[in-house]
Amino acid sequence: MAKKLTFIDLFAGAGGLSEGFIRAGYKPIAHVEVDTAACYTLQTRTAYHYLKSKKKYVEYVKYLKEEIDRDTLYSLVPQQEKDGVINLALSDENNPAIFKRIDKLLGKNKVDLIIGGPPCQAYSLVGRARSVTGMHDDPRNHLYLQYAKYLKKYNPKMFVFENVLGLRSAGGGVYLEKMKTEFDRVGYEIKDFLLNANDFGVLQSRRRIIIIGYRKGSGIKVPELKPAHKKQYEVKSIFSDLPELNAGAGKNKGGAYANDTNEYLSYAHIRNGIDVLTQHVSRPNTEQDKEIYRIAVKQLQKGDRLDYTTLPERLKTHKNQHSFIDRFKVVNDKAAYTQTVVAHIAKDGHYYIHPDIKQNRSISVREAARLQSFPDDFYFEGLKEEANRTAAFKQIGNAVPPLMATTIANALNKSL
Repeated sequence: MAKKLTFIDLFAGAGGLSEGFIRAGYKPIAHVEVDTAACYTLQTRTAYHYLKSKKKYVEYVKYLKEEIDRDTLYSLVPQQEKDGVINLALSDENNPAIFKRIDKLLGKNKVDLIIGGPPCQAYSLVGRARSVTGMHDDPRNHLYLQYAKYLKKYNPKMFVFENVLGLRSAGGGVYLEKMKTEFDRVGYEIKDFLLNANDFGVLQSRRRIIIIGYRKGSGIKVPELKPAHKKQYEVKSIFSDLPELNAGAGKNKGGAYANDTNEYLSYAHIRNGIDVLTQHVSRPNTEQDKEIYRIAVKQLQKGDRLDYTTLPERLKTHKNQHSFIDRFKVVNDKAAYTQTVVAHIAKDGHYYIHPDIKQNRSISVREAARLQSFPDDFYFEGLKEEANRTAAFKQIGNAVPPLMATTIANALNKSL
């Protein structure tokens, strides 16, 4: 059997990018992530992969059914596996400790690949528009320098750097040029791609820059990251097997599906044999919000989107009626893809209204995860064992869709 290619995931988040690479046959050495709730998610997913590899998947399912608690689940996993989740920020102060942890995990092995992308708020068009300084003074602009230090330390054959489309225009393009210069300095040439997740089977429009770096003089040829050939599906595919919910209702664990799986859920590995539904929970909404939601759904049924300025005056609470007039938006279940799922979904669900007027709510955690192509047995943790809905939404909104990540991983596999 061929030896698995190894990787380190930096700025790992909940592990969407990592999930795609694992699915493609790569072996993770470490995940480095500053957010503690996301690290619990990574630990839980580590437990899933370990137990499944040992044919003990039933033990993981017990956790999803609430038959065992989180500590018990983690106790089933060797310490070496758990040590691969490193809850620290990449910084000059922390790097020596992170290097020490990774070196111990590596042993005599080498790192074939580094993946991950720093937080994107400093590069995003929306983030810059909302910032008084245009994000010019945001320290996250320079996290690529930390990324480069890991390239220099571990000298992988290739790296995958994911970020938002705004990276191309941030600072008039200066940050992207500085990245190219820095990566060149530590020994890497790069090739960048503009990809949209909906070209890879994800039911969401999500445009991202993927930078592929390869070691100078290695002879590695970077493959073209072409859209995956796929059948056209409709967004309703993610809703069809889920039980109806009212606002503020649902179960974190031990839930049941309302219907059998469908073609898309199987194709995307979302319903991958799991028989228990988790995190189909929705946030509570005010009566005013729900009234607006009904108007928005009726508007979409007529083939149009709600313009905030057309709402009755008694329902308007925002003074700004010139920008973000589509701040209330329904997930169009008859479309081939929906709007981008972003981390703002953790603050409110107004941009992600469920299309069923009877349910009259914003989408659930599980529905958001499905729009990002996460499998149903992927559980998003909070700081406490009782999953925090806000933490889960944030992790989902910041993630790389696993379905797209798998395609990238498979393409690179041929070059490595």
